[in-house]
Amino acid sequence: MHARIIDRLLEALRPLAFAAPVTHVYNPLEYARRPYDAYLAAYGRPPKAVLLVGMNPGPWGMAQTGVPFGEVGAVRDWLGIAAPVGRPAMAHPRRPVEGFACRRAEVSGRRLWGWARKNFGTPEAFFRCFFVANYCPLLFLEADGRNRTPDKLPRAERKALEAACDQAVRDLALHLECRTVLGIGRFAAARVAEALAGTAVTTGGITHPSPANPRANRGWEALVSAELAELGIRLPPPAA
Repeated sequence: MHARIIDRLLEALRPLAFAAPVTHVYNPLEYARRPYDAYLAAYGRPPKAVLLVGMNPGPWGMAQTGVPFGEVGAVRDWLGIAAPVGRPAMAHPRRPVEGFACRRAEVSGRRLWGWARKNFGTPEAFFRCFFVANYCPLLFLEADGRNRTPDKLPRAERKALEAACDQAVRDLALHLECRTVLGIGRFAAARVAEALAGTAVTTGGITHPSPANPRANRGWEALVSAELAELGIRLPPPAA
């Protein structure tokens, strides 16, 4: 069922077009589907109490490994996933896809999975309660290689994109039997609230671990643990 949700999302996204300043669009759920499927097989079985939803892939994270917040070292060494990765149809020369050979680190992914490891010890313990997904699977790049996040797209482009992604998040949350869905960052929090309106699922948000976020740079691990506690989500004592 989980894979079918992804397939339906991909089908809905394929006809979409994005105008300048976007020059390149990467979809790691297509060219990096093998590691993503390994992620689902290992950790994607319901039920999950909490679904954490990021905005979209980073160029050195999911764009390389196919796994949300997929910093190479964390995916390979902690999650235990390594699989062949293809290439986007049109790659930006400043944002090459090297798969698990990529030596660039994604700080957001390192922080998120590092926090999970510190608090739960093993992936199996973390994924008994949690699952991590991205709201939008597409990475948008401008001519100079700069990211253009989904919230910065023109309204018409954003509306079509959000229709597809809202449905996928709703389907995923219901499939995983989640009690709570939390957006990582303000945009994702707003989208999950919209996508799950009218359901019994509780929605909310936590601070994004991006180094561009000053609050995250002042101790994101402690901050997000406190935010989860305020939402009534209790964590185990940090793993030894």
